[in-house]
Amino acid sequence: MSAIRLLVLGAVRQHGRAHGYQVRNDLEFWGAHEWSHAKPGSIYHALKQMAKQDLLRAHEVAPSTVGGPPRTEYELTEQGSKEFFRLLRESLTAHDQQLDVLSAAVGFIVYLPRAEAVELLKQRVLGIEEWRSAVTEYYTPEAGPESLGHIGEIMNLWVGSADFGAEWTRGLIERIERGAYTFEGEGEPFRAVLGEGEENPYATGEVHVEDGR
Repeated sequence: MSAIRLLVLGAVRQHGRAHGYQVRNDLEFWGAHEWSHAKPGSIYHALKQMAKQDLLRAHEVAPSTVGGPPRTEYELTEQGSKEFFRLLRESLTAHDQQLDVLSAAVGFIVYLPRAEAVELLKQRVLGIEEWRSAVTEYYTPEAGPESLGHIGEIMNLWVGSADFGAEWTRGLIERIERGAYTFEGEGEPFRAVLGEGEENPYATGEVHVEDGR
């Protein structure tokens, strides 16, 4: 799974309606351009593609005050909302997701009910444990990677990553169960989005003309 679809759908959802520059600005504000493939070109491409797939509805609005062509604003369709939550749940549950996909999912986890978020993360831990058990049928970490020659270093890397992933996920579950963060149905969740015209300290400085800027 690519993180870009989840990131873009989630960014649009947080605004209700957003143009491409707002989506890009938010993702850069979250640092997603550093830990994922959410570069400007990928963001605009994803917006256009998902509009064609009826996941987003495109609206042309008046030109910006500085001139230029009309901006295109996007909002989630009903199908787009379903796709957002499908990607979110799958990304939190699967034990073998890439780190950028998991990072994107954690960024939107509060849009789920607290109990559901905990249950999905518990499924992730179970998947990690089952995977680790399968791997260690052939490789015993206690014997050290040298037991398999230098190939053992690969096994050591993956088992170590699994152990860390399980430990991190259990810690997140514990914090959520203790009451950390504001989840769906509990009040207004934390929204790290930039307002219209608000300066983004992490902007890359690249310019695109697709939204009439």
